Amino acid sequence: MRLRIFTEPQQGATYDTLLTVAKAAEDLGYDAFFRSDHYLKMGDVDGFPGPTDAWITLAGLARETSRIRLGTLMTAATFRHPGPLAISVAQVDRMSGGRVEFGFGAGWYEEEHQAYGIPFPASARERFDRYEEQLDIITGLWSTPVGDSFRYEGRHYRLAEGPALPKPEQAPRPPVLIGGTGVKRTPRLAAHHADEYNVPFNGIDDTLAAFERTRAAVKASGRTDPMVYSAAQVLCCGRNDAEVARRAAAIGRQVDELKENGLAGTPAEVVDKIGRYAEIGSERMYLQVLDLSDLDHLELVADQVAPQVR
Repeated sequence: MRLRIFTEPQQGATYDTLLTVAKAAEDLGYDAFFRSDHYLKMGDVDGFPGPTDAWITLAGLARETSRIRLGTLMTAATFRHPGPLAISVAQVDRMSGGRVEFGFGAGWYEEEHQAYGIPFPASARERFDRYEEQLDIITGLWSTPVGDSFRYEGRHYRLAEGPALPKPEQAPRPPVLIGGTGVKRTPRLAAHHADEYNVPFNGIDDTLAAFERTRAAVKASGRTDPMVYSAAQVLCCGRNDAEVARRAAAIGRQVDELKENGLAGTPAEVVDKIGRYAEIGSERMYLQVLDLSDLDHLELVADQVAPQVR
């Protein structure tokens, strides 16, 4: 089991804060630092000082870290045109020396699109149609051999003969992550495009059901490349009950609810919960850290949880 730090900067974080957390995660031996891709806060927070762009952030981190892998859960297909996005991700991969992982989703948060004037397709079907075409284009641009051109004719996107450059550092491409619990289309797209399938913020039974649907889709596709399965859960770990309660209060949550719906409790309790995800096939756990000022939280998990789940 690999442990990865997952942040939600739209809730209120500067680039300097993210850099501090990413460097701490690297120094503490975490496998990766991931961030969300959102432009508007959620829930009862002020979101100050405002959003940061995911790929600009990761470009900066690429030059200021050296080992830790960097990625998104999930880049929204509604935010960017696929050609320029392929260029951005490839460039950040080169800037990092080949440490980028590309988490990619269809987009869902309509209010943030309204807040910043981003077109939001009216139907989920159109969002997924556009998303599927973007997956074809981005992976196609990356995997086209150097010297060859790439052309695409879709319903929503059309690319003329182009050089399909730049190439990412990783060949033929950075790992692609697809997530969610869609019953039909998501498993099919994951089987066709993804290196990793992620289930965010679901319990053991629902996560297992989603894994099984994707495993079935992988088998039906005839794919031979292995799929990595992973889960994301909110983290609230403490050395004792008082510390757990303090950390829960800091993120506006209740301890009992967090123990039911996340990774919460003492290190032993968190180890046990992670072990249950490992038993159903999860190889990576994305630890959603909501209080980015609490670096002791990361230290505790690195010291008392990580050695027991490797």
